Amino acid sequence: MFTNPLDFSGKTALVVGGTSGIGNGIAQAFRAQGARVSVWGTRNAASDYSPDDGSDLTGLDFVSLNAADFDAVDRVTPPQTLDVLVLSQGTVLYKRQEFAMAGFQHVVDVNLNSIMACAIKFKDALARAKGSLIIISSTAAFHSTRGNPAYNASKAALTGLTRTLAEAWARDGVRVNCIAPGLVDTKLTKVTTENPERLAASLQGIPAHRLGLPQDMAGVALFLASPLSAYVYGHTIPVDGGLLLS
Repeated sequence: MFTNPLDFSGKTALVVGGTSGIGNGIAQAFRAQGARVSVWGTRNAASDYSPDDGSDLTGLDFVSLNAADFDAVDRVTPPQTLDVLVLSQGTVLYKRQEFAMAGFQHVVDVNLNSIMACAIKFKDALARAKGSLIIISSTAAFHSTRGNPAYNASKAALTGLTRTLAEAWARDGVRVNCIAPGLVDTKLTKVTTENPERLAASLQGIPAHRLGLPQDMAGVALFLASPLSAYVYGHTIPVDGGLLLS
């Protein structure tokens, strides 16, 4: 039925937040399958990133742009067509900083509002390519995260945004879906992964009994952008090693 549905040769992809962690793993996966991939990051130059950050910018086109700067996003000139847009930008603030309005608003701007800003900016380019928009949420969308109200609220909101954009833009040929990672080994999760007690407790709740890796998320992103998922619209797929099963 399909000759090679995961061959993205001749396709273009943009991964916002693609300079490290989950976004970087997804960007490199699309590059490995033949796509030309651009990534947005907040630092000034590609040389400002290192493997210590979980960064591999080999073969990627880097653009310095803060997606939470909505005026900067508005000034971007989109390509004529774009086959894949992955919105992977995200942040979290610890030590109860999200219980202050400044912290709450900052996290929501990055995790939710910038997603919408980027989706709007590139919607027409995706429509011309009959492309795929993939939003990165979190399994936090499905349970409480006691110390991080902004992170929780923003990630939960992304599941609703995914459903709504999928319905609104299907007529234009844009497929919108979402990935909800569980506990993935990135710089954002070091508060857990570098604390032996917290890590052991977390692993007890994961049936796969291991941390997720960026490449685990990348495999699902390739599927969602490929013809294999041509009839999948508006869904949020947990990729969590079974975390949400109990």
